[in-house]
Amino acid sequence: MQNGEYSKTAMGTAFMRAYHAAHGRPPVFEDLLARRLLTPEEYRESEARHLRALQVFHPEQAAAYPDRAAALAYWMQNAGAPAIVLGRARFSEELLERAVQQGVRQYVILGAGMDTFAWRRPDLLAHLEVFEIDHPATQAHKRQRLREVGLEEPEGLHFLPLDFSLDNLTKALGRSAYDPQAPAFFSWLGVTYYLPWEAILSTWRAISEAAPPGSSLTFDYLDAAAYDPVRVSRRVQIMMEIVVRVGEPMITGFDPETLAADLASEGLSLQENLDPAAIQERFFAARPDGYHACEHAYFARAVVA
Repeated sequence: MQNGEYSKTAMGTAFMRAYHAAHGRPPVFEDLLARRLLTPEEYRESEARHLRALQVFHPEQAAAYPDRAAALAYWMQNAGAPAIVLGRARFSEELLERAVQQGVRQYVILGAGMDTFAWRRPDLLAHLEVFEIDHPATQAHKRQRLREVGLEEPEGLHFLPLDFSLDNLTKALGRSAYDPQAPAFFSWLGVTYYLPWEAILSTWRAISEAAPPGSSLTFDYLDAAAYDPVRVSRRVQIMMEIVVRVGEPMITGFDPETLAADLASEGLSLQENLDPAAIQERFFAARPDGYHACEHAYFARAVVA
């Protein structure tokens, strides 16, 4: 992402959620507001980009689906990114629901992008102070779009601009209504791929310093094999090539075997570490369409020790 530009992958995520809300039956994750955060032109451009990707990376399938809608459906169900986007959102929000039932009253969305939680889930918002943290340019673009479509910023929602590669999460929270003495739930979805390892470690450390024991963190990641040209699956390789083309390359993968120790070094205790097989079983089993868990993608939950 270039300085001063909002995230193109955040907009891409919004499109995937919007498309699935309109066409996924049953939905893996339902976001009926995502489309409102995209202009009609942005939505059409996103459709066109996905269709071009199908033609470039799977020309034989593009030829087999001359109908535009069928071709797009094939791509969205079989590309790597949509399954990750939908699965991780459901994983995190199901855990958030459980946390709220257990009394958690603070929700910190790291790398919020075009997230719609504060408008989509008034049932949970009524119990929470929500802190959306993201790159200043992306956050400004989102707030402008919210104004354009008439979505007011609800009470209890706080926007905190932050560049994870440069700034300090603890300081950003300290400038807000966030209460470091109260348990919190942190989600960090679709971000670790794009950050250097030291920035990831410093964010984990900041969470453990900013929240009391028992506070939760959910995040997703690619394993290190995804960055090995010999071991990477074809659809993850394609996904990585696509984000390079939009100027937001994926640069970091984790070792699932050492993740618990890596988190422990920063004050966090690993509780769940779903591999692709577990994600398939929990969120994609027996679907009537082609959506299936993505190779190399993991969903994790940790707590402040």
